[in-house]
Amino acid sequence: MGTLILGIESSCDDTSAAVIKDRQLLSNVVAGQDVHRKYGGVVPELASRAHQQNIVPVVDMALKKAEITKNDIDAVAFTRGPGLLGSLLVGTSFTKGFTTALDIPMIEVNHLQAHIMVHFIQSKESDSLPPRFPFLCLLVSGGHSQLVVVKDYHKMEIIGRTIDDAAGEAFDKCAKLLGLPYPGGPHVDRLAQAGDGLRFKFNKPRIGGFDYSFSGLKTSFLYFLRDHLKEDPEFVEKNRKDLAASLQYTIIDILLNKLRRAMKETGIRQVALAGGVAANSGLRKALKAEADKGNWEVFIPPLSYTTDNAAMIAITGYYRYQEGYFASDDIAPLARMYF
Repeated sequence: MGTLILGIESSCDDTSAAVIKDRQLLSNVVAGQDVHRKYGGVVPELASRAHQQNIVPVVDMALKKAEITKNDIDAVAFTRGPGLLGSLLVGTSFTKGFTTALDIPMIEVNHLQAHIMVHFIQSKESDSLPPRFPFLCLLVSGGHSQLVVVKDYHKMEIIGRTIDDAAGEAFDKCAKLLGLPYPGGPHVDRLAQAGDGLRFKFNKPRIGGFDYSFSGLKTSFLYFLRDHLKEDPEFVEKNRKDLAASLQYTIIDILLNKLRRAMKETGIRQVALAGGVAANSGLRKALKAEADKGNWEVFIPPLSYTTDNAAMIAITGYYRYQEGYFASDDIAPLARMYF
């Protein structure tokens, strides 16, 4: 019948459950939490309460869409971390109860590694061949910006990471300064498509190695707006599209500058994109153009796999199941978790 893995994702504000049979995705259900929009960011206490309300119906729907019962499941993979501790606790506790009742193993998954593993899912949305080992992954999200050498399904080495803020955080916080709703990244992307990315210049970090920094860019953007608003209170309103485009251009340039160096120094010719910011149309387009110039093979995930979802947890769990990497009953979630 094949190996059936139920995946559970609850690291932040999305409750998700998915079922994978070997590498084939059978279902992927996600319940979002609109309650955070009015606060301009995720409120941890509200997030954990919403997970408690959502997790049972989300799992039930995932099983029904996969046309299986709970008794068909071979193991449950869950996000152990990193993430919001209260949110992670809901997914971990549910997994413990579910697996204990069915007497099946549970598998801990690193949320960041799972973002990379989306490239190995087989589905109607993603039926292309996966990257070959080793490959380089640009992992960019609201909380992380990393360059990762992926050596195999279980061995990944971070060669560059943000030393302060992540790219996604820079998008969201700068978007707030532009008067855009949360989450701001998608709104910046939409406006940028109609703007001039070269019109305004913002400071770029000078960080050695492959590490990233985005705090200086946020400060530069803030002071830039402050100075121009003194001269013209309508400056943002008049130039919002060009401001969004210039911000997006700068963030993408910072990301790809390090990527080019890493590709050159490692000699790797395959690059994959992953994480929530991988949904950004400007980044996807720029990476494809860079790959054409550098003669790289590029792997860009379907949009539905860029944001937090349980399909990525299930596929990671599938490969860990093959090696017998099972979690003990006393396992606890970790807000901070490294490769």
